[in-house]
Amino acid sequence: MTSALQRPRSVPQVTAGLRGASWDPTRLPSDLSVGVHALTTADGAQVIGFLYRRGGERTVVSIMHPRELVPTHYLVPDVLAAGCACWVQGSRSPGNDLRLEHELALLDVAAGQTFLREVCGYTSSVLLGNSGGAALFAFYIQQSSLRGEDRVRTTPGGRPALLTDAPMPAGDGLILVSPHSGPGKLLLASLDPSVTDEADALSTDETLSPFSAHNGYAPPPAATRYPAEFLERYRAAQLKRAHKIDAFARQLIAQRQDARRAAKAGGGLQTQMRAAHTPIFHVWRTDADPRCIDLSIDPSDRQPGSLWGSDLLASNFGSIGFARSCTAESWLSTWSGVSSNASFERCGSAIVQPTLMIEYTGDSAVFPADTGQIYSSISSAIKERHRVRGNHHGRALAVSEPLGQRVCGDIIQRWLRAHFVN
Repeated sequence: MTSALQRPRSVPQVTAGLRGASWDPTRLPSDLSVGVHALTTADGAQVIGFLYRRGGERTVVSIMHPRELVPTHYLVPDVLAAGCACWVQGSRSPGNDLRLEHELALLDVAAGQTFLREVCGYTSSVLLGNSGGAALFAFYIQQSSLRGEDRVRTTPGGRPALLTDAPMPAGDGLILVSPHSGPGKLLLASLDPSVTDEADALSTDETLSPFSAHNGYAPPPAATRYPAEFLERYRAAQLKRAHKIDAFARQLIAQRQDARRAAKAGGGLQTQMRAAHTPIFHVWRTDADPRCIDLSIDPSDRQPGSLWGSDLLASNFGSIGFARSCTAESWLSTWSGVSSNASFERCGSAIVQPTLMIEYTGDSAVFPADTGQIYSSISSAIKERHRVRGNHHGRALAVSEPLGQRVCGDIIQRWLRAHFVN
């Protein structure tokens, strides 16, 4: 594991816009230094992280997301103001769903935590999981609490997880900001179950379509109201579709493994080609959570639409969306609501560290029932929950309101001082 030399303060300058950009450099302290560090994981992958510090801190707060690298995260100034250093790290495959397997991402987290403890000398480490980072850290806490031989041995796709012998320093505290239940659970709730043919993005069973007037849909600005009977069929069909994609992914893996065995037994060029081939497949129509359309379901301060925008026809049928391009391994590990290990449902009970959870009331990806289940799953005897007005990213719901980001940051500052800063 290697580290770049500390370098003088050099922070990306992003102008703060109306209702809250994600980064306001004017809030950073004048004595800040920023170190950019390249680390090598236990299995030889390369990851990068940014260490913000003023000097003398004993507690470090780590921000990480499995799919994104966000060195200009809006909570960095608040962590520093609380008297803690802040570590913002990327995984080995930021922005690349084709390679994202959460079991391997745990090795990325572990590399960062080992660096902060053993090289930097921090005595306390708090994990801050924002959105998808929440389930990643919940999974890390679960696995780091186990003896090596008791950890997950393989990814859901059968790849060696390599966690048994990996150093995995445990975190001392956990902060959750707009946490969802896990990427697989998020996608399961958003799958369009009216797809009848995975090879045809437009194939539709109208009896299950969330955009059919017969099922209660009304084009905006009219209000959609889905009958309870339809929602029950819809959720059951979503699970059926997830199982179907799981089966397809496992079939692809089995075919490749058969080809590899045949190639090792002396198969010809065609067999070797099949053994080398790793199929990539598309998963269409992954933005159709009824709660994003019918606001009477699990009501909150949210507006119609999802993280991808107000037009769900565009995001559901368009090229941009969660899990749009996958390998069999990345689907099973990350996006399958059936097979993924990265969820609070599976990992929440392992969380015994002091925990702070902050949810935004206008979130269009995380709903009150979700946060209630997440909070209930956490075993810690020292936990608290706050609700803050804002959208998923903490931006204000109205121009006249304070930024949810700032309110969230104030809560985090108080909590860190109370539990980790003497």
